[in-house]
Amino acid sequence: MSSPRPTTTRAPRGSASLVVLCGALLAATALQGPLTRLFDVGLVRTAATVFVAVCVQALPFLVLGTLLSGAIAAWVSPAALRRVLPARPALAVPVAGAAGLVLPGCECASVPVARRLVGQGVPEAAALAFLLAAPAINPVVLVATAVAFPDHPEMVGARLLGSAATAVGVGWLWTRCGRAEWIAARVRRPPPDAGTPRWAVFAETARHDVVDAGGFLVVGGLAAAVMTVVVPASWLDGLAGHLVLACAVMALLAVLLALCSEADAFVAASLSTLPLLPRLVFLVVGPAVDVKLIALQAGAFGRAFAARFAPLTFVVAVTSAVAAGLLVFGGAG
Repeated sequence: MSSPRPTTTRAPRGSASLVVLCGALLAATALQGPLTRLFDVGLVRTAATVFVAVCVQALPFLVLGTLLSGAIAAWVSPAALRRVLPARPALAVPVAGAAGLVLPGCECASVPVARRLVGQGVPEAAALAFLLAAPAINPVVLVATAVAFPDHPEMVGARLLGSAATAVGVGWLWTRCGRAEWIAARVRRPPPDAGTPRWAVFAETARHDVVDAGGFLVVGGLAAAVMTVVVPASWLDGLAGHLVLACAVMALLAVLLALCSEADAFVAASLSTLPLLPRLVFLVVGPAVDVKLIALQAGAFGRAFAARFAPLTFVVAVTSAVAAGLLVFGGAG
């Protein structure tokens, strides 16, 4: 008779991250002398200052946003939004977009929420409007924008107008041009109720969002720091003199950096040599379409959907941002 095989217990995924963090802290302590000499270089010291400033300013808003997102995932049912939406999709779209003001969520959290809304019978265009509005016009993002741009309070109104126009515009276009077959059939099947305790849903959602968004915040802070010391000031000054090119570059940068909407305003504020309009384009495009959102949408709704939705959203977001900026700033800013 063979002896039973010994059982192995895998360490939770979170414990592995904790081990890595502790190892990094121990390594930094052991290498304190060389690191101090390294960061004493003028350019590196400037980059480190920019990186720390961006992260420290943005972190409280990022944490608050993820806590709200977790609370909504745990205690606000998508069925509640379905009950208040008008029956006609054309009217449901702006109502769903306005719901982003009171039902905030980060970009990553809004994708599964929108998928669940479609599964519960909400019109697709309304669910997509909510997907775009929730991470872009919620109070946490607007307050973070006001803090990041204390000398330009008009940026808050411009961002609100541009992002709301993006959400409603894409929703209305989807009512006219969208096709049911572009969205995977599995999306329309309502998800089973797993019976998970609400506090567990809150804790897991908040943990996932803060770890995920925190990683992108670090990437954004590093990008801002690198641009500060690597990109010559004359390049940014030259880019500021070509408004159309500046808007195009900032739109593409928003797609590639994939920042969290609670933190992107501080990165945009650090690019102070650029006019307000290109930075507004960055703030409107980022929460609407970026590389991580395209991947999430392809997984949630199907690749056929993402291949059509991402380009449509990008064009509408850039157009809405430029129109909102010209209206609010009266020009490039």
